[in-house]
Amino acid sequence: MSQTRRVLSAQVAHETNTFSIVPTTLEDYRKRLFLRDGEIAVALADTRMEIAAHLAAAKCYGWTLVQPVAAAATPSGKVTAACWAELQRLVFEACEAGPFDGVILALHGAMVTETDDDAEGALLEGLRQRLGETIPIAVTLDLHANVTERMGRLANIMLPYRTYPHIDQYETAYRAAELLQSAMDGTIRPKVFRSQAALLDGCNHGRTQGGVMSDLLARAADMQAQTPGLLSVDVCAGFSRSDIAEVGPSVQVTYDASHNAAEAAARQAAAALQEEMIRRRAEVTVTALDLPTATRLAAAAAADVADTRPLVIADFSDNPGSGAYGDGIRLLEALLQAEIRSVLFGVLGDPEAAARCHAAGLGASLDVVLGAKRHPESYGPPLTLTGRVTGLSDGAFVCEGPMNAGQPMTLGPSALLEVDGISIAISTNTLQTYDQEMFRILGAEPAQFRIVAVKSAHHFRAAFGPMAKEVILADSGGLATNDHTKLSYRNVRRPIWPLDDVPPG
Repeated sequence: MSQTRRVLSAQVAHETNTFSIVPTTLEDYRKRLFLRDGEIAVALADTRMEIAAHLAAAKCYGWTLVQPVAAAATPSGKVTAACWAELQRLVFEACEAGPFDGVILALHGAMVTETDDDAEGALLEGLRQRLGETIPIAVTLDLHANVTERMGRLANIMLPYRTYPHIDQYETAYRAAELLQSAMDGTIRPKVFRSQAALLDGCNHGRTQGGVMSDLLARAADMQAQTPGLLSVDVCAGFSRSDIAEVGPSVQVTYDASHNAAEAAARQAAAALQEEMIRRRAEVTVTALDLPTATRLAAAAAADVADTRPLVIADFSDNPGSGAYGDGIRLLEALLQAEIRSVLFGVLGDPEAAARCHAAGLGASLDVVLGAKRHPESYGPPLTLTGRVTGLSDGAFVCEGPMNAGQPMTLGPSALLEVDGISIAISTNTLQTYDQEMFRILGAEPAQFRIVAVKSAHHFRAAFGPMAKEVILADSGGLATNDHTKLSYRNVRRPIWPLDDVPPG
């Protein structure tokens, strides 16, 4: 049996949309995920999250884990200096419980704070200062990470998810743990080679249901399997709504530096993947529709008597999972104006409207000013609607999955408001709609509606796709648009595609 190891394990995650005017505070973490010390194992051991894999690996290998914090907030604007200082403090103070044999972290890779454009790099740098240069550090990242030079230099093992929707968090973290164990045993000496092209966007926005990202990942897997010394070959699609210098798609290769030819092989693999990434940068498999087109398709689906399965519409540009405000109502307005019935819409984050519904009570009829309250100048005005409260909930639910299965979450006090045949799910907390339980806690069964419109870009497909007769994306003019000309970039490196005319070679 391997000797007992002491391992520092933590989660500090945020995907930051720097164009959002809504700052991310510690309270925003508490609304979604903020656990300390012994709370972590109790709450997350039976989930499909990365922390659960840390716990499973510890049990398998006999590690003693020190877990100071597991924290994740819904994507939004920059993390405040005070919040960031507290998150770092929790991790850095845990270093005093050392010595440690290794570190394993669940990060996102696209976190920006008021004090640091490269938050993950700063966290790793702080750990290195406290724990030294030789201790192996393994990190897992979201597939949409903006991987910086500092992150690649300071981590020994760097594994992003390989699925979008992200249903392999657990498996990714367990692979990282296996490599960490080998590093602590001295059987490998892992290092990371990172490469980034002059791309702001690309890789089919990271979709892994066919297209260029799927091809890149398949090619990466072949390289990893066929090349001695390559421990993991990975691709990140990047997160283009972060106005930072090192934004965009990248390639990461974790290799065994004790293998003589591994570094050269890592460089060669990265160069080949990057060449394909650049050459196929404009390829996409899903096209967003304007609201008139999406509404016409919704009307036809509602009238279809031959196939009564729901048409699922993703209100993708108002996706809270990409840092949009999540209270946009332009798609809802279009559906109401078209007089389409049997529609389930949500989840729309509007604390004032949710509170008003709760005050009125179940079955009450009332007037509500709904949506477009966070930055109405950009996507307003709100709607004034008359409806009936058909569902109320405290907002607590457990993710059914496939994504984040078993994770407890809360929407806060929530309501279902029925207006002219459209049932609108309204929440206090803002979350991306990727789990059907978010509707079911309000008494709404998605499969019973003809149209289901969700505040999501792609994650919804895992739970909602199997029941749908068709899935479409609608651009309602929100902050998560894929039209980068609508965003005012100031800090990205230039030239960069598609803001500049960069040659493909």
